[in-house]
Amino acid sequence: MSKRSYFALFFCVFIPLISLTAQDGFGFGFADGSDDAGAAPSPIPAAPSVKISGEVSAKLLGYIDDFSSFSTLKETTLGDIFAGKLNFFASALNAEGVVNLQLSPVFDGSASPVELGEAYLRAYFGNFSVEGGLRKLTWGKADSFGPLDVVNPIDYRDLTEMTNLMDRKIARPMVHASYTLGSFSKLEGVFIPWFQGHRFADAGRWAPSQVTAYPGLIGSEINAEIQRLQSVPQEHWPSDVHEDLKNAGGIQKIQDHYANMAIASLYPGTLGLEYLQGGMRFTTTAGSSDIGIQYFSGCLFRPAIMVIGQDGFLQNPYGITPQAVFNRYHQIGADYAQVIAGFNLRAELAANITGDLAGDDGAVYNPSIGWSAGFDRDVVWGINLNLQATESVRLLHDKVGDSIILDTEAGTGITATRITLIISKKFLRDELEIKATGIWGIEDKDFYILPALIWTKWDLKLEVSGGFLGGDGQGELGQYHKNSFIRTSLTYSF
Repeated sequence: MSKRSYFALFFCVFIPLISLTAQDGFGFGFADGSDDAGAAPSPIPAAPSVKISGEVSAKLLGYIDDFSSFSTLKETTLGDIFAGKLNFFASALNAEGVVNLQLSPVFDGSASPVELGEAYLRAYFGNFSVEGGLRKLTWGKADSFGPLDVVNPIDYRDLTEMTNLMDRKIARPMVHASYTLGSFSKLEGVFIPWFQGHRFADAGRWAPSQVTAYPGLIGSEINAEIQRLQSVPQEHWPSDVHEDLKNAGGIQKIQDHYANMAIASLYPGTLGLEYLQGGMRFTTTAGSSDIGIQYFSGCLFRPAIMVIGQDGFLQNPYGITPQAVFNRYHQIGADYAQVIAGFNLRAELAANITGDLAGDDGAVYNPSIGWSAGFDRDVVWGINLNLQATESVRLLHDKVGDSIILDTEAGTGITATRITLIISKKFLRDELEIKATGIWGIEDKDFYILPALIWTKWDLKLEVSGGFLGGDGQGELGQYHKNSFIRTSLTYSF
C-alpha cells in the first residue's frame, strides 16, 4: 500500500470523527439576522480525543535444526530482527475510530512493510452501538481455539507466534452491532460480506503436509489408473483412449504433469456474495453464571479438496484436477462461565451442520459436534494454572470413504482432541515471569511446548523463549518436529 493510500485512510476514518463535534457551519459567531438570533447557543461538544500507542521490538530467532550442520548453518537467517505496531484511536461524544498498523521489514521488496491490522468506526446511540470496517472479534468464552470463535480466520503461516491468538487472527470487513438489555445482557449481530479461510503456507518450513503431499497423492492415483488400464489387453481398450496412454514416453509426460501440480493455485475466489456470512449472539448473567447462545451461518475455515475429471481419465489423462472448496455450514452453540471455589470455569458446545447430511459426499465435511472445557486458577506458591480441552466429534463417521482423492476426510479419526496447558509464576514484584505453554494432540500423539522467561521493567520487556515440537511425524504438530526454535526479543511499548 502506498503512502498516499495510508494518508487517505487516515483522513477517511478520523476526519469524519472530528466533524461530529462541529456545529452547523463554519460561522464566525456573528448573528445572521434570523428570528432565533437571540437564542442561547447550543453547547459545544468537547474536542475529540486522539491517542497514539504501539510497540517496537527487536527479535532474533534461530531454528535449532539449522545449526545441526555447516551446510544448513551458512544459509541460516535470524528472523526479521524488527517488528512493530502503531495504533491510532480517536473518540468523540458518540463515536470512535481505530486504525491499527502492523510493521515488519520486507527486505526483498515483495510486499509493503506496513499491513493494516484493524480499521473500523464505532458509533453509539444510547444502548445501541454499531461498528463497521476491518475488525477482529472474539465469540465464546474459551481462552484459545474454542468452537464458538467463528468470526475471524487464523494465520498459520508462522507457528512461532501462537501464544497470542488475537495477533494471529485475520481482521475481516464486517458490520457489527450490539444492543445492551439492562445491566447484564447484550444482543449482538455480525454481517461479513465475503469470506477468508485460514491462511497456510504453501511452501517452506511451515507448509502443512496436506498441501505439500497432495501432488504425490494425485500421482499415486494416476499410476493406479494407468496400471488398471495396462492390466487389460489393448484390443479390449476403448477406441478413444488418449495417445499418451499407449506408450512409455506419453505415460512419463502424464506423470511429470501431476508431479509439478501446485495445489495452492487452485483455491477459489471468495469475494462474491455467495460467501456472505452472518450471525447473532446473546449473552446474559443468571445468578453467578455467565451464559451465551449464538447462531452463525458461514463457511468452514479449512478447505475441502475435491477431485474432478476422473471419469474422463482415459480420454483426457491431463484433466484430473484437485479443487479446493469452502463448505457452507450452520452453527448453533452455547457457552458458560462461572467461578466456583476459586476456579474460573468455562465451557462451550457447538453443533456444526454442513450440507453433507448423509455423510457420503467426499467434497463436503460431515456434520460435527465441537466442545471445549477448561479453567484457570492460582494454585500454590503463586503459580497460575490454565487448562483447556477442545474436541471435535465427526458425525456419520462410518460413511467416510477410504481414498483421500475421493473423500477429503479419509484417513482421519472420528475425534480430534487437543489439550492446552499454561503454567506461569511471577517473581520480584511481578517484574520477572516464568511461563510455559503446552499443546498436546491426543489422537495425533504430538505436542508443542513453548517455554518463556519474561522480564518487564517500566515500558521495556525482555523475553527469552522457545518452541519445541515433536511426536508422531504425521500429526498436525508433529510434522513440524524440525522447526523447534529459540528466540530473544526486546520490546518497548508506548
